[in-house]
Amino acid sequence: MAAKYRAAVIGRTGRGDYGHDVDVVWLDVPDVAIVAVADDDAEGRARAQTRLRAREAYADYRVMLHYERPDLVSVAPRWLDGHRDMLLACADAGVRGVLIEKPLCPTLVEADEMVEACRRTGMKAAVCHQTRYSSRLKVVRQLIADGRIGDLLELRARGKEDQRGGGEDLMVLGTHLMDLMRFLAGDPQWCFAHVTEGGVPVTREHVREGAEGIGPLAGDTIAAAYGFGGPTTGYFASHRAHHGATSRFGLHVYGTQGEIALRTGSLPAAYLLEDPSWSPGQSGALWTPIASTGVGGPEPLTDTSLRYGNTLIARDLVECLEEDRQPLGSIEDGRAALEMILAVYESHRAKAPVPLPLKDRTHPLTRL
Repeated sequence: MAAKYRAAVIGRTGRGDYGHDVDVVWLDVPDVAIVAVADDDAEGRARAQTRLRAREAYADYRVMLHYERPDLVSVAPRWLDGHRDMLLACADAGVRGVLIEKPLCPTLVEADEMVEACRRTGMKAAVCHQTRYSSRLKVVRQLIADGRIGDLLELRARGKEDQRGGGEDLMVLGTHLMDLMRFLAGDPQWCFAHVTEGGVPVTREHVREGAEGIGPLAGDTIAAAYGFGGPTTGYFASHRAHHGATSRFGLHVYGTQGEIALRTGSLPAAYLLEDPSWSPGQSGALWTPIASTGVGGPEPLTDTSLRYGNTLIARDLVECLEEDRQPLGSIEDGRAALEMILAVYESHRAKAPVPLPLKDRTHPLTRL
């Protein structure tokens, strides 16, 4: 029996490859068949065709889109510099749904074009922020809504703080944390941030071109605050750590009655502390694991792989086509996370809090 949906994959060997298993997810989605793959590297293209069991392989993704007319496309490269052109080509070719690797793109100018293309054509686009799709995150959100940690006061996020600490960490890993803060607290109203390099405030001389098509970067230490309305403030920080790198990566959510600790991924570590002092050693309160079945409940899920996490996104994207709704992690959500990231540099440039959304959509570091 023929598959209901035809999928294609855009990869770029040596320049982002196929992302974090963003290509193979369609092998795990019912009613979807991979019909073609595009990659301008001949060897990489041949390997991908075999791996994906694709009928056809193309050197140019535009040619593939023209001839194959797929329903679904993975824009898989991890590098950002091709995302905008690839997604716009999908929209122009009549593709119905796109799964795109994160971060979305380097600038808000590009992000706005991508969002507009989706609105103009009705194409659904899902960004690979896996944690949004976690059943554990749904429990966390419900705990907050039910008042289990009281009034929401603070969200504190730290990047991986490895050799990428600072600007690259903000862009590559910070996108997950910004997305989580928005998911739990809503849209921020302002950002106030400070960026330093070698202990001094970043200036034009510190700006460099980031790896992996990220665009302009600066800073080895970042401190940023976001206002979410009422008493709720979010914080993001990253520095190039000499000790403890990656161990703090995640988000802590503080309320008047307790705290939630949360990591990232399709099955993130998550814990609840019902203690208004936020001090378990002092109060005697204990951290309780949060499972997909609830606080302290059993965990029937076991697969924590990136492939499984992206499969959840792909399956939701198929449902979006059938139900005519937006993905749980839409392209507008991806743009909003990018806007929180670039607001850090805009606030540093202005030496003041800046309102969100940003009025100037060009990259702040080009105006430093």
